[in-house]
Amino acid sequence: MSDSGTKKKVFNYSLLRRIFYFARPYKNKFYGSLLLSIALAVLAPIRPFLIQLTINDGIKGDTAGHFMNGPGGFIIEVTIIQLVLLLIETVCRFYFTFSTASLGQSVVKDLRVTTYNKVLHLNLGQFDKTPIGTLTTRTINDIESINDVFSDGLIPIIADMLSIISVLTYMFIVNWQLTLVCLAPFPLLMIATYFFKESVNKSFIQVRNAVAHLNAFVQEHITGMAVVQAFAAEKREYKKFDTINKEHRNANIKAIFAYSVFFPIVELVMALSIGLLVWWAAKDAIKLTDIKREEIAGIITSFIICLNLLFRPLRVIADKFNVLQMGMIASERVFKVLDNEDSATNEGTYAPSTIKGKVEFDKVWFAYIDEQYVLKNISFTINPGETLAIVGHTGSGKTSIISLLNRLYHIQKGSIKIDDKNIEAYSLDTLRSRIGVVLQDVFLFSGSVIDNVTLRNPSIKKEAVINAAKLIGIHDFIMQLPGNYDYNVMERGATLSLGQRQLLSFVRALLYDPSILILDEATSSVDTESENLIQHAIDTLITGRTSIVIAHRLSTIRKASKIMVLDKGEIKEIGNHEELLAKQGFYYQLHKMQFEQKAKMD
Repeated sequence: MSDSGTKKKVFNYSLLRRIFYFARPYKNKFYGSLLLSIALAVLAPIRPFLIQLTINDGIKGDTAGHFMNGPGGFIIEVTIIQLVLLLIETVCRFYFTFSTASLGQSVVKDLRVTTYNKVLHLNLGQFDKTPIGTLTTRTINDIESINDVFSDGLIPIIADMLSIISVLTYMFIVNWQLTLVCLAPFPLLMIATYFFKESVNKSFIQVRNAVAHLNAFVQEHITGMAVVQAFAAEKREYKKFDTINKEHRNANIKAIFAYSVFFPIVELVMALSIGLLVWWAAKDAIKLTDIKREEIAGIITSFIICLNLLFRPLRVIADKFNVLQMGMIASERVFKVLDNEDSATNEGTYAPSTIKGKVEFDKVWFAYIDEQYVLKNISFTINPGETLAIVGHTGSGKTSIISLLNRLYHIQKGSIKIDDKNIEAYSLDTLRSRIGVVLQDVFLFSGSVIDNVTLRNPSIKKEAVINAAKLIGIHDFIMQLPGNYDYNVMERGATLSLGQRQLLSFVRALLYDPSILILDEATSSVDTESENLIQHAIDTLITGRTSIVIAHRLSTIRKASKIMVLDKGEIKEIGNHEELLAKQGFYYQLHKMQFEQKAKMD
């Protein structure tokens, strides 16, 4: 994600093109901003010229050809013109600032939606490898930095450069010799600007990396706060956070130091320029230039104003280049997310109205990393309406099988078919909408009970939710909650027990009326009473529906049509409960060990 401190080009034209692709719907704002920047550049030298005119003509009384007679009248005339120009410039600057910021926010909105949509469709393997806090930084902080490309970066830089060119042109027209004298200290400013830009750039990269580390650390540790507190690890985790936070502070202090040195240097260079201007003009200027003695005062005054107009953008232009560069770095990180090809492909178009539920794995090999296979040569068939129970030790590959069925991951070898059709041929939405899943680790979102079980699907009516809850046997419990079905379960369902969360996830699965039902350790986190409720619902629901049940409690799978025993990613046995017990193989040993442990506990 380009998190290193490697120096980047300020103008990476390929990245700029991609950023401005998102600005195409708002091209009127973009072109309007450019026109306003040109208008501001044209207006910049007019004020110094009018002041010069006022001093040279108005004060000495040369008012011929003007509307108002006398020096006082001429000064009033010029003052009115300046006030009008000042009003015009103020309005132009307002619209310029507003349009560039508005353009940036519009681009950020579209880019953030596009990035989040990409994150939604990444394969789960990406979330296994990428910290959540890092993706959060990409979607929030980095995209916000891209806004600065418009509001404080490229367009403002163009406007400042045009303004500088306009003012310098005016100064050279008035007196090129005096202009060169004023510019004599500028090499010092250029050297200071270069070192300032390099120093701040390095600091900004360190700040950005520190922000990503802070986000990742805080996200992870707030999520796992129960573990931190349970093991009294608060002090250790606090020290880790303090270290990361110090890195963030130190990076910011380096940037602050650079600003603290640079701005006084700019003021010093400006003072030198003004000093040289006054010294040169006062040093027998009539002999050295073609300036008339009576014009000296007006030119000096206008040049002092011009120097202020030059130094105002020069003071911040280096900072704006750094903002632009950081926007480029941030955009590179964001576009790496958008360019990630490890997404859930949805090239399939097969979308049948119904699925019978035949499932077939044919010589399937699968690995999360390279060729470290967790499933090896897996082959089995489940006919419509049958129930396959999968058992095995932790890490044997049980959950991997169901993850492959709804294409959360992709296999390396073999094929997986539903109703004799390769799952890759199915539309992803069709495939997943016909497979209901109840996972062991239930995730509930912050929101109401009904929002969590329907996942905010407007086509699911409340009556259907109530019927499903009654079937599971959780309706009475929900009605006892404050607000019943509108009760806020809080983030990750923190206000509910593990068993209650599991029951709600079961209701969630039932509401979608799946053709294939997957239960991954669905009863492992519930007490005996809740298990009996779920078991009753399972017995009712699996009738006529293809089901895959993963369970540690072998007592819950005796009625399964087939039981498949996995060990280290390989199928060791397949058969029903009685057949596998009679073989006295892997299943028999698991059964014997589990019930011996239960007898000891009793």
